[in-house]
Parts: sequence; C-alpha cells; structure tokens
Amino acid sequence: MKIATYNINSIKARTGNFFSWLKETQPDLVFLQEIKCETENFLYFECESLGYKCAVLGQKSYNGVAILSKYDLQITATNLPEFQDDPASRYIEILVQNGKEKFYAASIYAPNGCSADKTVQQEKLAYKLKWFDKFYHRATELLYSGYPVIFGGDFNVMMQDIDVYDENRFKHSPLYIKEVQDKIRTLMFAGFHDTFRTLYPEKEGYTFWDYTGNAFVTNSGLRIDYLFISACFALRLKNCFVDKSLRMADKPSDHTALIAEFED
Repeated sequence: MKIATYNINSIKARTGNFFSWLKETQPDLVFLQEIKCETENFLYFECESLGYKCAVLGQKSYNGVAILSKYDLQITATNLPEFQDDPASRYIEILVQNGKEKFYAASIYAPNGCSADKTVQQEKLAYKLKWFDKFYHRATELLYSGYPVIFGGDFNVMMQDIDVYDENRFKHSPLYIKEVQDKIRTLMFAGFHDTFRTLYPEKEGYTFWDYTGNAFVTNSGLRIDYLFISACFALRLKNCFVDKSLRMADKPSDHTALIAEFED
C-alpha cells in the first residue's frame, strides 16, 4: 500500500502536473492540502476517471483539504469535531475499507501562525495552539477506536535543526518555536510515529521550498509535511521518501509530495 501527502497549493493551477503524477505514481491514498476551491467545484470527474473516490472539504480561494482513495471510504468528520466553528477548512477524516481491513485517515492543513505584524502574529499563534489542542483530542479518540490511524498533511512545524535550512532565521517563528513543537511531541508521546523520521533519523527530508530567493535550487528548504501513523501501520512501514518531481515540474506548488509504503 502506497500513501502520499501533498500540499498542492491550488488543484486547478496544478491539474496537468498532478494528474500526470497520479497516473505514474499510482498511490492508493493521497492527502491534499490547500486545494483552494469550493467543495462542489473540486475535480471529482477527473479523479474518479483515474479510479479514486474523493472526500473533500473546500473553501473558495484559500485552505481546503481532500483525500483521494482507491478504497471504499466513509467521511467521518469535516473540520475537527471540537472545533466546528473554525472558519478555515483544515481537516477531513474518513474511515477506509480495503477488503476486510478498516482504518482511519485524515488530511491535515494546520495553521501557519506567521505574520509580519507582531500583534496579528500573537493572535494567529493562539489560534494555531488552540487548533493543535483540538486536533490532539481527536487524534487520541481515533487512537483508542481500535482501528489503525494515519494522518497526512502540512503541519507547519519544523521539529529540529535538520528540518530547516537555517535554524537561526526561524528561531522565533511560529513554525519552529518550542510551544508549537511540543504539540507534535505530545502527539508522538500518545503513540503516533513520524514515518520519515522513524526510518531516517538523520536525513534531511525537506518538503517545502519558497518560491523566492532561488530556494529550490539552493535547497533552502523546510520539512513541514508529515505522515503520522499509529503502531499498526508502523509495524508495516517499508519505506518513506520525498518525491521532488512535483516541485521540479512546470508551475509547481511550493511543496512536494511525501510518500510512504506499507506491507499489505
């Protein structure tokens, strides 16, 4: 089984690249973030023509998450159950059925929290921390459901110096401060595993390169996209890698795909 996560930064702007990649890579499950279109305007026909069922929570021009699945699915949550008044579309969750196997899967687009204005940034950081608290509650609920769980998405967090090209530049950023990192540590203490770091504790693994400053060419990247898995998936984990082909394509997203492979 092959599972991928990808912040597509507008599915309609990346249609050609994305569908070519889908045909070539053939992931069984794809978590998408920043689809930047309303739910009803998602590219359902195009996805279904390639054999994917779709779960979508969209939003005009901003945010938006989706899951493409070759397996049968049931949508179990749109936005976090304890944060239904969140104006941003950041979370969609499904129960997947692959033959006799069932598992929970969710696509995550965590708040960024950054602003050039210090007052605004404080407000955004407070929202980010609140969002992670609500996410943690839902994650532990699913963990205790008895089914395996996998989360994929843009978590907007770098956990250690190897995850950022210049740690001093981000020292006080909501992407890198301890308050935010601790939210991810709490998730891992609860029993979730970071697929990439599980296999490669000292490997770089950047998934994002800014459009400015020739960042991709100079490899001035960040690791902010993750696949988190419960123990059942961790026992089956074979490989996890960053697929840079999407970032190298014409008119790319500023992110690229992270892919994990599991024993069937």
